Amino acid sequence: MHGVKLSGVTKAFGATNVIPMMDLHFDEGEFVVIVGPSGCGKSTTLRMIAGLEPVSGGQIFIGGKDVTWAPPKERDIAMVFQSYALYPHMNVAGNMSFALRLAGRPKDEVANRVRKAAELLELTEYLDRRPRDLSGGQRQRVAMGRAIVRDAYCFLFDEPLSNLDAKLRSTMRTELAILHKRLKRTMIYVTHDQIEAMTMADRIVIMDKGIIQQVGTPRAVYNSPDNRFVAGFIGSPSMNFLEAELAGSDELRVCGKGFDIPLSPKLRAATERNSSREVAIGLRPEHFSIKGAGGSQSSLFAPINLTVDVAEYIGSSQFLAARIGDQPITASIEVGPDSAPLESGEYLFDTNRMYLFNRKTGAAIA
Repeated sequence: MHGVKLSGVTKAFGATNVIPMMDLHFDEGEFVVIVGPSGCGKSTTLRMIAGLEPVSGGQIFIGGKDVTWAPPKERDIAMVFQSYALYPHMNVAGNMSFALRLAGRPKDEVANRVRKAAELLELTEYLDRRPRDLSGGQRQRVAMGRAIVRDAYCFLFDEPLSNLDAKLRSTMRTELAILHKRLKRTMIYVTHDQIEAMTMADRIVIMDKGIIQQVGTPRAVYNSPDNRFVAGFIGSPSMNFLEAELAGSDELRVCGKGFDIPLSPKLRAATERNSSREVAIGLRPEHFSIKGAGGSQSSLFAPINLTVDVAEYIGSSQFLAARIGDQPITASIEVGPDSAPLESGEYLFDTNRMYLFNRKTGAAIA
């Protein structure tokens, strides 16, 4: 299957090399999310695929065709921007049909495509309205409708939900996922929001400083991060990192200020490949628990003393801003609906869910 392929692509702005070297392939019909912090090169990558930004080196293929130097209109792509980019003097139907009319498509074909896209996006009753008369979510649907009517091979999304409130973003995420299933088109979506990436993507591409850190399914990058950057970026709330030393020989442990935790059998085996005794341990907030909670009595659960500074009640759990020794951490503890605010004391952590990283390189040990 052809899809979209970047082969040896580089991008420099003057003397600044923002994309040192990129090899990446998006399968036909796949929904891929490129995620990373601001300035990591994700939007530049998308703009190079779209033809809005020339490459400095390498090749880009769309549907098996080399489009490296082809103008955007010859790439069979449709793009949805963060700012919607709607024409304020045109109604919804006019905005959605503009590209088709500009291309000289027959009126009957234009009307039919607009009607189908409007039905798909539940915009039929708004076709005569102007953008100023629509909500943010409706405007975003119009921007998506304008892309859909083109029936492109590949759809590109550049942070399309960032201007919406939290509730509407959640709704639009669902609508986009449903839209992808219906259209069965290749979709490449850029965002800095890792929740969007985790909930919508078939695969996630995680970037930092122009370099791909890891590519994989949401489950794979969450459960098996390649390095400390990926581990800290994927997951909400973010993973906690504590500097530690490996101690012992037969019974390996990780020790640091305020903690002494035995390693699980899986981690003990992994440390044999790591020459340094200096490590960073990764503890996800959701893997803490209180004594007596379900399976927390297992030997895999190690006691850890937390000094709780703030306990925030958020329904079925409490979010703790706490410290282990003098190192700040966060914990998300499942509790009953009538539980009192949690206090400082001994908590449990699932040692089978602990991660180890080389402290110098950041590479995952396990």
